[in-house]
Amino acid sequence: MNKPLINLGLIGLGKMGQNHLRVLAMLRGVNISYIADENHDLTNRLGKQYSVEALSPKNALDVAVDAIVIATPTVTHYEYVHLVSRRTKNIFVEKPMAHTLESSRNMANLAKSEELNIQIGFIERFNPAIIALKSILDCNDNVINLDFTRTNKISSRITDVDVITDLMVHDIDLSLYLNGPATNVSAHGYAKGEMIDYASALIKHQNGRFSRIQASRISEKKKRSVEVTATDMFIDCDLLRKEIIVYRNTETQDSSTAPYSITGIQEAIQVKPQEALVSELQAFVNSVLSIKSQETPNVDESLSVMEVCELIRNEIIS
Repeated sequence: MNKPLINLGLIGLGKMGQNHLRVLAMLRGVNISYIADENHDLTNRLGKQYSVEALSPKNALDVAVDAIVIATPTVTHYEYVHLVSRRTKNIFVEKPMAHTLESSRNMANLAKSEELNIQIGFIERFNPAIIALKSILDCNDNVINLDFTRTNKISSRITDVDVITDLMVHDIDLSLYLNGPATNVSAHGYAKGEMIDYASALIKHQNGRFSRIQASRISEKKKRSVEVTATDMFIDCDLLRKEIIVYRNTETQDSSTAPYSITGIQEAIQVKPQEALVSELQAFVNSVLSIKSQETPNVDESLSVMEVCELIRNEIIS
């Protein structure tokens, strides 16, 4: 029996928007009704390549669909959510949810008043390494601290947001997702002009755990990692390689009575290979079809992320 077909629109065809288009074209049960972008030449070219209707964003707003993916510049997110909510209740918005805390609150209020099903594009939740890590942490009461590192050289395509909203936002979401609500936030960083390019934050969580988050877009080395310190183990999680190594405590053998000594045990966790974007968009499609799937980032959780972003930003620029 074939899956129900949903008609879906895609607005925004930048680098991430094109990734969405590639994956949506692969998903069973999805009919791409249209694609839209301010760049008409790009829209027409991709429309021909994927055999879908190419529209301007303005004309796209007149098309009735079951769901819409918004992958436009961050500053336009709330505006588009407000406009497309007249056509559908099911909206996927790329991260971050909006460019300001005020716009984020407006989106959350709109979602509540209009009963919208909004998923925010925190793709790292669908990284198979994070899925595996969460299952480990959920079974361990001895975790003390999580260290998140996300560094990269500045991207020429990102000009409207700072490193907090561009990169660190992923790990702020992960810290709240893995550790729960924050009770205290402190931070420092580096800004060139008015744009923060390096940020480091310490978050204390309601459950007593800590998160240390470092984000940089002035670093020559690209790194995406989560390191977990617990009283009975240390976990090294590489989000790029999708690898997890667990280091466990052992009792050291007395070298005077044994011909060897064991100081620790390393365990490599087998992570199921999968593309995070495929899992993320499939979860959105499932929510449209009312099919139970992996928990998805909603507007309330995303608003909490934006509130922490604002606290970090204010700490750095004050």
